Amino acid sequence: MTKVLNVYNKINSLRERYYKAAAAKEALIKLLSETEIVEQVYNSNAIENSTLTLEETEKILLQIDLDRYVTERELFEAKNLARVVEYIDKKAKEKELNLDVILFLHKILISNICDGIAGRFRKENEFVRVGNYIAPNPKEIVKLLEEMFVDYNSLSHENVIKRIAKLHLQFENIHPFIDGNGRIGRVVNNYLLIREGYVPINIKFIDRSAYYKAFKEFDKSGATGKMEEIVGRALANSYYKRLAYLEDKKIITLSEYAKINKFSHSNLINKAKRQTIEAFLEKNVWKIGV
Repeated sequence: MTKVLNVYNKINSLRERYYKAAAAKEALIKLLSETEIVEQVYNSNAIENSTLTLEETEKILLQIDLDRYVTERELFEAKNLARVVEYIDKKAKEKELNLDVILFLHKILISNICDGIAGRFRKENEFVRVGNYIAPNPKEIVKLLEEMFVDYNSLSHENVIKRIAKLHLQFENIHPFIDGNGRIGRVVNNYLLIREGYVPINIKFIDRSAYYKAFKEFDKSGATGKMEEIVGRALANSYYKRLAYLEDKKIITLSEYAKINKFSHSNLINKAKRQTIEAFLEKNVWKIGV
């Protein structure tokens, strides 16, 4: 319990630092959000088995030809998810998240990929399986999603990490769509975080194994601890990156930092992964502000 409270307190402290550092720096904040789109798209799609690299994702979004053939589906997965990320960054503070908004985001995500299922929940006899888990009957989807929102709003006194982790697990457990559940679920996380006054998070592809274990834990016992750890670390990473820029720090790689200070690089990497130092991943490279 103490460990959890320490994470909650750390995020609250980082949030306060962020608001102080962000004063009168709207242009830099906008630039940071724009540069993060590529990483958001790459990581979320990679978790869903996309073969695109980070560099290829960036080229697609910049409309630069790739050096190899990729399917039309992967092209649209990258372009569409980028549109969704841009949309929530601009609109989340204006519109409350509800089922209509989720359907709209799904329509953007799946358009030109499978238009017949874009922007709608699973219908009668459209059952889906994730591993050994069979998602709820389509008839129950709307009711379950509404209950999910009631649960989220009723826990407004709880820390946002716990609330987001639980809602994300519930959403993926409901699996309301035939396709796109994971990507929309991660988008929903950020929509709510932005509305709650936090920065968006980027659940990394390199954390996929731990991420899947969090779902297994929830399916088995209803526990949310592993997902809370993932959300907490992702929030810390987002704040560390933004603060490094907003507080005008010199940004260097963690390997450079290790050499300068004669630290063990591998030890620093382990600390970075646990987010016990103010390091952050940028284009798959660990960096730190000094």
